[in-house]
Formats: sequence, C-alpha cells, structure tokens
Amino acid sequence: MSYRNDLIQFASFLQKQQISSFNNVKRQTVIDFMQQETTQKKATSSIVRSVTSLRKFFQYLMEEERILQDPMQLIDAPKRKEHLPEVLSTKEVEKLLNSPDTEKKLGLRNRAILEVMYATGLRVSEIVNLQLANLHLSMGLIQTLGKGSKERIVPIGDQAIKWVERYLQTARPELLGRQRSSYLFLNNHGHQLTRQGIWKNLKAEVKKAGINKNVTPHTLRHSFATHILENGADLRIVQELLGHADIATTQIYTHLSKKRLADIYQRYHPRA
Repeated sequence: MSYRNDLIQFASFLQKQQISSFNNVKRQTVIDFMQQETTQKKATSSIVRSVTSLRKFFQYLMEEERILQDPMQLIDAPKRKEHLPEVLSTKEVEKLLNSPDTEKKLGLRNRAILEVMYATGLRVSEIVNLQLANLHLSMGLIQTLGKGSKERIVPIGDQAIKWVERYLQTARPELLGRQRSSYLFLNNHGHQLTRQGIWKNLKAEVKKAGINKNVTPHTLRHSFATHILENGADLRIVQELLGHADIATTQIYTHLSKKRLADIYQRYHPRA
C-alpha cells in the first residue's frame, strides 16, 4: 500500500509538471519531487521509502524496455536521522538509585537491581537470568550469558556490591521463604523475577524520583556506556563490557558522548 501511495504521489507531481511520459522524467525531476516532499515536512523515513519505491519502479520500466534511461541511477536517498538512545545524567541516576524504600524488602531488591544495572550495563534479560553462582563479589566480578549464549565476565563496583550483599542477607531470604531458587532476583512469591516485572518496577521508581524521561531498562545500559566513555574509557573496553560482537554497535556511544558534550557546551559556555 505504501509503495502504491508513493507512486500515486509521484504521478500527481508529474501531472502538475506537465510531464506525460516516464521517458521524460530526468534526474532533476526526481530531485524536484524530493524537494517538494521535504518542503511539505515529510519525515525523512517517508522520503527514503519514496526514493526506494521510485527506484524499484524505474528498474521495472527499464526491464520492460518502456523507458530508455533510468533517472534514479544518480539519485541518493537522504540519510535517515540517527536516533540516539536516551540517557540519564549522573544526577538523574543518583535520584533513581535513591528512589527505592530500602527499609522494605521489595525496595531493597529494587535498589540492588538498579545498582547492578547501572554498575555493569547488563541487559534486562541478563539481569533476570543472573544466578547465585554467577556472583563473584569478593573479586568484584559478575558472570553473565549474553546474546548467542556468549559468556562474559564484567566488573561490579563497591556500591553495587554493598547493595547486593544487603539484599542477599535480608530481603532475598524473606522473598524466598521455604522455597528454593538459584536465581538472584526474586519476585514477591519467591520465583524468578521477569523482564516485565523489572520494567514495571523501574517505571514506578522513575515516577517516584520525578524523572521526566522515557526510562526503560535499556536506558540504564545506555547511561552506563555513555558515562564511562565520558570519563575516558576506551571504546574497545566498552565493547567488551557490553558484550557487543561488532564494535560498530558500540560506536553509537561515541556519537552520543559528542552530542552530550556539545549540549553541555551550548548550555554553559557564555558565548555559545
């Protein structure tokens, strides 16, 4: 349907330009059409799709020998805007970490989860699958299985260790009751906590902290990577910590750091 609509809009444009044959469509014709789409404030993704539709259409006309020359050969689609992930500032992270009521067992559990997520950059799936045997707290390390069941060892800081130990000493035994479980983080019934459970609890803590951002479990992973890069970590180290197979995946955080630095400059430099 989108393909059809793109061609209808292009045909309407040609009619206004009094171009009655596809043989008369030139490169400049297509550029003018794209310019019209931009002027009408169409989304970049929509313009990219239109160019793709036209490219396929003119390839078809060439194959059917209905036109002599393909006007799309020298046309480049506009680059899609890069959507950088949302991150929290260090102050927002502090507010979020301090949000759970640690006098209550679930609050203490939530504090331990948030501390581990921010200290390690683990994915939410890795957090829910953490088992007691994966903890090597005396060495300051956590063992995890990432995508493709690829094992990695990540360091965990003193603050996160402190809250995990407090959780293990008091909250977890209360949640577990008489049951047995090898999983680190448990729900109120003593069972393995789910991804949805972490998501729900995080939303509640974000609201309590008064943070007006769309914070997801992945936001803490993004914040972890961005903050350690801003403090001088090597990109290869960040790749290893995040468990990225390809460093190209990690490079988005360099763009993010540069954008944040630019924002800080614009905000605080007196002559920016």
